[in-house]
Amino acid sequence: MFLRIEFIEERLMAGQQIEMSLINNRTGELWSGFMSTRKYITDRIGNDLYSLQVYPPDYFAAFNPATNFTKWALTEVSTHDNLPEGMLPFLLPAGKYAVFLHKGDTTNFGITLQFIFQQWLPSSGYQLDNRPHFEVLGAKYRNNDPLSEEEVWIPLI
Repeated sequence: MFLRIEFIEERLMAGQQIEMSLINNRTGELWSGFMSTRKYITDRIGNDLYSLQVYPPDYFAAFNPATNFTKWALTEVSTHDNLPEGMLPFLLPAGKYAVFLHKGDTTNFGITLQFIFQQWLPSSGYQLDNRPHFEVLGAKYRNNDPLSEEEVWIPLI
């Protein structure tokens, strides 16, 4: 599951956001809206899509599945100029990330997260940083497919 530690530079992104919790999961609603309008973003960089979460500062210290966070559906862009109506700019800050590979559909995504937060992170010597967490939905990503692959990026100090 663990692939590498990587430092990324700041990235310009564009997309849509929604407030949700794990109990009130609105991911389908978010991605449905984004996918129907992303073709109008003219300054895209590459074909990867990003599922990104912005958690409150104490989200993991006092974990509660009813706590709200902001979820984004994004694509990387070269500029925030000329974004189509309904698309918002997002600036992903630079920083260090642990990158993991998740294989399978969303039904076993919890197993990947459990490994990351209960096994890998406590024994890694790193600490979780308060920056966005995200998944890269690249060429091997297939929605609701057991053969799907995506990268899970966890921010580190």
